[in-house]
Amino acid sequence: MTTPNRWRLDRQVSLGLLVAVALQAAAALMWAGRASARIDDLRQRLDAQAPVAERLARLETQADATRATVPQHILDRFENVWQQMRINASSTQKLPTGTDDKR
Repeated sequence: MTTPNRWRLDRQVSLGLLVAVALQAAAALMWAGRASARIDDLRQRLDAQAPVAERLARLETQADATRATVPQHILDRFENVWQQMRINASSTQKLPTGTDDKR
């Protein structure tokens, strides 16, 4: 009966291979540290934005409720007036093309 050979470090494994494996392990640990820092930063930003998201959700709900209570013809009329105001404002900002400013 043969006994199984135990693993042993042979002189066949070069020092270069050991250094390369050690460098790869160090790089993996550095990458994991940076990833952890990014996750912590994102978690803090998310915690800071949570009240804003809740407030936005409440405002959207209020806007939907307001939209449901206002008749559609009033909303259409308001939008038409708003569009007309935008058209008038943009036309008054344009310079007349027929004037010559030679002095």
